[in-house]
Amino acid sequence: MTPTAEDLWFVPLGGSGEIGMNLNLFGHDGRWLMVDCGVTFEETLDGNEVQMADPQFILDRVESLVGIVATHAHMDHIGALPYLADQFQCPIYTTPFTAQVLKPKLREAGSSAKIKIVQPRGQLALGPFNLQWLPITHSTPETNGLLIETAAGTVVHTADWKIDSGPVVGEAFDQSLWQGLGQRAPDAVICDSTNAQNVGHSISEADLYDGLLELVKGTTGRVAIGCFASNIARLQTLGHVAAASGRYLCLLGRSLISMTAAAKACGYLDEGFDPIPPSDLGYLPPNEVLILATGSQGEPGAALTRLAANRHPTLELTRGDRVIYSAKAIPGNEPKIAAMGERFSTAGVEVIHADQSNLPLHASGHPNAEELSHMYTWLAPKIAIPVHGEAAHMRANAALAKQSGVTQQLVGENGDLFRIAPMPSLMRGAVGTGRLYVDRGKLKRV
Repeated sequence: MTPTAEDLWFVPLGGSGEIGMNLNLFGHDGRWLMVDCGVTFEETLDGNEVQMADPQFILDRVESLVGIVATHAHMDHIGALPYLADQFQCPIYTTPFTAQVLKPKLREAGSSAKIKIVQPRGQLALGPFNLQWLPITHSTPETNGLLIETAAGTVVHTADWKIDSGPVVGEAFDQSLWQGLGQRAPDAVICDSTNAQNVGHSISEADLYDGLLELVKGTTGRVAIGCFASNIARLQTLGHVAAASGRYLCLLGRSLISMTAAAKACGYLDEGFDPIPPSDLGYLPPNEVLILATGSQGEPGAALTRLAANRHPTLELTRGDRVIYSAKAIPGNEPKIAAMGERFSTAGVEVIHADQSNLPLHASGHPNAEELSHMYTWLAPKIAIPVHGEAAHMRANAALAKQSGVTQQLVGENGDLFRIAPMPSLMRGAVGTGRLYVDRGKLKRV
């Protein structure tokens, strides 16, 4: 199964028909390009299990793999690289912040994979693929889509995205850049489907400050806020909230500390973000404490989970304290989050969930229906290929593309062969797929 000079193929091994563990392949003229290589987390009888797409198809053709592009720093896009990168025998290309997040993970895994830095808007030729990095707003800095040009055709891969004019950290959405891509007459757009069923326009990161400040100021006790560690903009907002409310900011959780270190190394979080060490918490009155904690999804061993179980070595939350979930529940995690909330409530701690509050406490990093329609109108592709979503999300994405004037929509799943050129078509089940899981540091097939 080898693409010719006339072929332009897209083969997802993970992330199509599901949310998580993205692994995408593009094929042209005997060569392959990989975009992203992520993980997901599955709850099993033995606990939280790290899983990733089985890459055997591309490992069987590894001599034809010209490179790996990591679009951004979320673990569902880069988390499998520490386990797999050495087998791919090619460099990883990404922007400075994502590289700063990925490097220690590769080092910890003993990987010798090389990372090559590309700046946003940078251009690079990898084999027969001419690439341009396209800055786009998302819930972590330096997220980039890709313009992939070949002799057989052109593809725009959006990666994860939204339209945000006030992202707090990083540059705002550049509408002129994305409108201008329509002049390239792309053959296909491969597009994020996560929020395709949500009407209207997503809210901006800049819209959260007032609501978070109101809830923090309205508490006489300690406030602990659960959020995603990779959302550097949210961390910056909460730094401003801490200053405005007269509270000291403290980080609880390994991933928060490593993410903030990466952000500061790249010039982010340089304004109003000065956390104290956890050892100082015991000396402060409750009304001067603002805690940012990992574990908004109920992850075992995370800081918020340990606080709920009253097993954290540094801090105990008690009656009069408040916990705010500044994050959306990832589908499947609702029971764990509810159980954690019950434990807090039993201890007299007030719990506020972003999706149950009248105040804006969380902004998704993915586009709602209105944003998707704008993107399809601007790019005017011949084909829309929805990815990054379950089947219902991808069908909704395809329907929006059709309403926006895109004449052909190809909706498939992992292992399907999407022929973009010379004749658009979809071959279902063309490639074997599966999952690997991590068992005591070793990879095994699910």
